[in-house]
Amino acid sequence: MLSATREEAVLEPFIPVSTPNIDEAELGYLRKCIETGWISSEGPFVARFEEAWAGYCGRRHGVAVCNGTGALEAALAVLDLRPGDEVIVPTFTMISCVRAILAAEATPVLVDVDPHTWCMDLDQVEKRLSPATRAVMAVHIYGHPVAMAELVELCERSGVLLIEDAAEAHGAEVLMQDPSTWLRCGSFGSMSAFSFYANKIVTTGEGGMVLTDDDRLRERLRGYRNLYFGGDTRFRHESLGANLRMTNLQAALGLAQVERIGRTLARKRQIAARYSEALRASPGLTLPVERPWARSVYWVYGVVLDESTGLDGKSLAKALRARGIDSRPFFLGMHEQPALTRAGWFAGERYPVAERLARQGIYLPSGCSLGDAEVDRVCGALGEVLAG
Repeated sequence: MLSATREEAVLEPFIPVSTPNIDEAELGYLRKCIETGWISSEGPFVARFEEAWAGYCGRRHGVAVCNGTGALEAALAVLDLRPGDEVIVPTFTMISCVRAILAAEATPVLVDVDPHTWCMDLDQVEKRLSPATRAVMAVHIYGHPVAMAELVELCERSGVLLIEDAAEAHGAEVLMQDPSTWLRCGSFGSMSAFSFYANKIVTTGEGGMVLTDDDRLRERLRGYRNLYFGGDTRFRHESLGANLRMTNLQAALGLAQVERIGRTLARKRQIAARYSEALRASPGLTLPVERPWARSVYWVYGVVLDESTGLDGKSLAKALRARGIDSRPFFLGMHEQPALTRAGWFAGERYPVAERLARQGIYLPSGCSLGDAEVDRVCGALGEVLAG
C-alpha cells in the first residue's frame, strides 16, 4: 500500500522549493524598459527602486548592485578595513559573508548560533570581541531576525561597527526597548545588505542593494559599484572598484515587487501558519520559532529532525523528492567549508549547534506562490516519511 501511495505521489505535479511570483505589474514595467530602450544600468527604474526600498526599510540611501554577494562585498570594501582587523560573523550562514570579509583583507571571527532562532549567539559575540574587532556582521537567518536591540547596544558600548546581512529578512521587524518601537531589518548599523535572488521575498532575478544613512558611504558605494569612473575625466580612476551595477530591467522587476510587499508578506505568514498547524504534533520534528520581540517573515520554512527519528536532513530530502517534493539543506558552517579550511582558516574550531543544524535541518517548499493544497501535500508526505 505504501508503495502505491508513493507511485501516485510522483505522478502529481512536482512541488519546487520556490517559484517567483510575477504578475502584470512587473510585466508592465519591463515592457516600458524595452519600449524605451533603457535596459542597462542607466535607466530610471534603478533610482526609483533604490528610493522605494530604502524608504520601506527606513533608510536614507539605497545603492543597487548585481547580487547579494556584491552588496556584502561593496559594504565591506568601503569600510577601509586593514589586514588584522576582525569582523565577527556567525558560522551558520552563506559563504558570501566570509568571502566579503576576506576580499576586504580582514579576518573573519566565527560564533555559533542560538539553537532556537538559528541566528548568531550574542553571548558568544561578546566573548569574541577583542581590540582588533572592527565590526560585527548580523545575519538574519531564514526570515527570523537577530536580537538587534541587544546587539545594537553591545556594538555601541564596545565601539565597533554593525553591518547587517538582511538577505533573508525582507520586511522582518524587531522590537526595540528604548523607545519601545518596531524597526525593520535593514534599518540597523552603518550599512545593510540585501539579496534579491529569484527565491527572495522581493526579487529582481539576481540583484542586491546596500542601504545606509551615511552620505559619505553612499557616495563611496556608488563609486565602488561602478569601477570608480571619474567625472569629467571618465577613464581616470583614483581608486579600484568593481562592476556591480544593476540593470534597469532588474530594477523595474524589483520596484513592482516592493509595491505589493504587504500582500507577499501576508501570504508568507499564512504558509508558515499552515505548516505549523499541520506539523506541530509531529514527533521528532523541531519547527521554526518566532520570539516575542520578532516579527519573522518565514522566508523559508525550516525543520530540524531529532536524531531519534533515525533520519538526517539528507535522507529526508531524498524521501521527499521520491514523493515529488523538493527541499534544500541548511547551511554548512563556515568552519566546515573545504575551501576555507584548506586555506588554513578555523583550524580546530567547533560549533556544535551549527553542526547539528547542518546535519539535521532542511527547509520545505516556501515560495509565496505555493498553494494551500501543496502545503497540505508536503505535510502529508513528511508525516508519511516520519511514520516510517
